[in-house]
Amino acid sequence: MHNPVVGGVLLAIHLLSVVAWVGGMFFALTVLRPSMGVIDAPQRVALHAQVFRRFFLVIWHAMPLTLLSGFGMVFVVYGGFAGLNWSIHAMMGLGILMALVFLAAFTGPWKRMRRAISTAAAAGAADRIRKLVLLNLVLGLIVVAIAGFGRFY
Repeated sequence: MHNPVVGGVLLAIHLLSVVAWVGGMFFALTVLRPSMGVIDAPQRVALHAQVFRRFFLVIWHAMPLTLLSGFGMVFVVYGGFAGLNWSIHAMMGLGILMALVFLAAFTGPWKRMRRAISTAAAAGAADRIRKLVLLNLVLGLIVVAIAGFGRFY
């Protein structure tokens, strides 16, 4: 039998982590990045470097908290995967995929951006990060839609 307090704490951690992760990507792509067009390329690259450094630090906390709280709810609240609604399985799979995309962005283009000597190389890496963040945002929005939709089916 599950403890409702533990389940509530896990759900709160899960929702807060998802909001930080998906909301951060939404803000970065729809508000911050388009607003950066008013500054020159070298300043844009420098700003991207600062934003990505802080954003990746947040996601290094939000991503594992999201996954761990999700798995925690599966086992503490629902007693395991057997008999779970399809939506939980879909959210788990997409959440793991999102974590892999994040790791690809962090270990690939973010690493290259930090080591880039030229502004052009750094800008290219930043654009690759943007594409991976866009992919993760789409996946994250699908997960949020499944979370809402799955409660009814």
